[in-house]
Amino acid sequence: MKKLNISAAIIALGIFLTGCGSTSDKASGGKVEAENEVKKIIVGTGTQFPNICFLDDKGRLTGYDVELVREIDKRLPDYEFEFKTMEFSNLLLSLETKKIDLIAHQMEVNEERKEKFLFNNEPYNVFPLNVVVHQDNQDIKSVKDLAGKKVIVGATSNSAVLIEKYNKENGGKINIVYSGQGSDDTKTQLKTGRADATISTPFAVDFLNDAADAQQKVVGPALSNSKVFFLLQKGDTEIRDKVDGALKEIKKDGTLTELSTKWLGADYTVAN
Repeated sequence: MKKLNISAAIIALGIFLTGCGSTSDKASGGKVEAENEVKKIIVGTGTQFPNICFLDDKGRLTGYDVELVREIDKRLPDYEFEFKTMEFSNLLLSLETKKIDLIAHQMEVNEERKEKFLFNNEPYNVFPLNVVVHQDNQDIKSVKDLAGKKVIVGATSNSAVLIEKYNKENGGKINIVYSGQGSDDTKTQLKTGRADATISTPFAVDFLNDAADAQQKVVGPALSNSKVFFLLQKGDTEIRDKVDGALKEIKKDGTLTELSTKWLGADYTVAN
């Protein structure tokens, strides 16, 4: 009887220790899991910006900004970057309302954006904006020839901000109109003569001419060559610093130049 009691006690103790070990393992496993948790970053971008963020012939999101974010994602194992596509005009509102964490869409710095949002510190390319007309147009040779002409641009775009500022400073003689959803409206109006010009980049013109027979050409010198950045929620310095660190590596090893040459046709990157 005494031996039986001792045996029972040993068995009970074994069960207790096993249970404790199991609980400890779960707690430890949970801790490791928490420490290794990957933080998801929702990236807002578009699908209508040739060579920057667009859908290829297979419906896959790609382009310079998209592939750059994917490269940053590879180099930041503690983060997972997930794309959320939308119209350009909705990007800033989505960032402000915290539906997205970062915008990748060739964002230039301006005072209004700086007041509301946070830019990263490392620019990732120069964004040249030029006057663009139909290939047969011989009347418009530079921005000075746009007086009395109809210029179509996307609302809230870099192009719109630039031409609005120029127009205000030069007597408001340009008839600025805003395109419908996406780039097709601009392309169609320019091709059919309903608009006289637009403001765009040489690489977008090359893409549209090759892909959609847009029949466009760049005229005159660049109106601006602004550096572009990613845009984040105000105060989100941790993500900013991580992105900047990855960008520095991508610049240093030549990957950024490769991406620019592939998608934009030349090296539009900047060292700092």
